[in-house]
Amino acid sequence: MTQQQRLNALLELVSERGNVSIAEIGEALGISAATARRDLSTLAGQRLVTRTHGGAAALGSGYELPLQYKIARQAEAKVAIARATAALIQVSDTVGVNGGTTTSEVARELGRSERFVRGEGEDGVTIVTNALNIAYELSVRPHVKIVVTGGVSRRQSYELVGPMVTTSLAEMALDVAVLGVDGLTARFGATTVHEGEADVSRQFASVAKKVVVVADSTKLGRSTFARIAPLAAVDVLVTDVAVDAELRRDLEAAGVEVVVATV
Repeated sequence: MTQQQRLNALLELVSERGNVSIAEIGEALGISAATARRDLSTLAGQRLVTRTHGGAAALGSGYELPLQYKIARQAEAKVAIARATAALIQVSDTVGVNGGTTTSEVARELGRSERFVRGEGEDGVTIVTNALNIAYELSVRPHVKIVVTGGVSRRQSYELVGPMVTTSLAEMALDVAVLGVDGLTARFGATTVHEGEADVSRQFASVAKKVVVVADSTKLGRSTFARIAPLAAVDVLVTDVAVDAELRRDLEAAGVEVVVATV
């Protein structure tokens, strides 16, 4: 396990449990007490955890892991979801993509797919995004036209938020909006942890002909702070597992098509 992998796993452990001791970290991650202390000091120095006597505590129950520490989570599932989602996109479509690890994988799949490669000077797909990392990564793809919204950047997610995003999206018409979420339930629909990002995702959905939510199994049946849209506003859910019977009934009642990607 590399140091970055250990830090990912350790930060996730602290986030899930709230408080952990050095002994618990050693048992869960299979590392020595000295290594656990060094890794905790690294995370505390980055203000990602709070050191306690004999361990560490999460910064708060609503704390959001920064994007770079989410990349390794559910990696295979996200790649499979990305492939299945890219198959729903047609050549020459204009696609809105919000920020997040799953949507970043979708953008990568669109960027490397031979299906969208056209003649010189022709755009195979147009991607409109508020995510700086997605725009940067795809800017080298000659067949991808990148449009970046305005807004103020959030360090945790590299997403642009605020009224400038709304202003720019109001002037656009999208074929598809691909939205990453932090939770999806029948009662609250699609949700995320930050109200500014929820508003941007809602704006993407409002100017799109089709709304595709991409969510791995950890997001299903879970609700978070800020509501994006009810289930009725979603056209397609792409996930990595068979949805449980109760949620599937609710999705069918709302007219949501479910696509289960093969991992």
